Amino acid sequence: MGLRSPFLRWILFGLVVLVAVLIGYRIIDSGRKLPVYGPGQLDPRLVDPAVRAAKGPHHIQDFRLVDQQGDTLTLADVEGRILVADFFFTTCPTICPKMTTQMTRVQEAFRDEPLVAILSHSVTPEIDSVATLAAYGELHGVDPDRWHLLTGDRAQIYALARRSYFAALDEGDGGPDDFVHTENFVLVDPQHRIRGYYDGTSTADVDRLIDDIRRLLREVHEG
Repeated sequence: MGLRSPFLRWILFGLVVLVAVLIGYRIIDSGRKLPVYGPGQLDPRLVDPAVRAAKGPHHIQDFRLVDQQGDTLTLADVEGRILVADFFFTTCPTICPKMTTQMTRVQEAFRDEPLVAILSHSVTPEIDSVATLAAYGELHGVDPDRWHLLTGDRAQIYALARRSYFAALDEGDGGPDDFVHTENFVLVDPQHRIRGYYDGTSTADVDRLIDDIRRLLREVHEG
């Protein structure tokens, strides 16, 4: 009977419509710009009271930390690049191994893209020395030219987590009894603005992050 069967013709018609819808969705979705996040759009528990009512776009604060190669890194050193930031520690037995696995996927997806850099900040810098971070990076296949494992002043790192990236609850002072533990990956554009938050333990959410980085790259290239 072949395509003369009304049933088969309906199946073929349905497939054609489905393909057309999927193509249309991808065209529309590829043109969608990512939001620019400011303090007023976030959970107030994540935002320092002093900046909750801040006007205008929020920008990541400058920093001065040391990476796994012993090199000092500042915001100027990653100027003009798309950043993916997170907070971890090398002895974490729970969420950090999952986060490292997922961040490795991000690294591999953009291994040949010089506009993308990853910043992983140790929340136990007193334990995570340069040598410790270098060994951790070697173990997990971290490319030091693309993925910086950062240590340094504890109070500065905790301030970055809470007042710059808004990645953790705004509690504590960065002192010895304070502790940040968050699964958030934060996407930052070349203008140092926050463009997305993702669960770094979730494959599906990191898939979304990878798609959003590609979208942001298109935005950068299109000017």
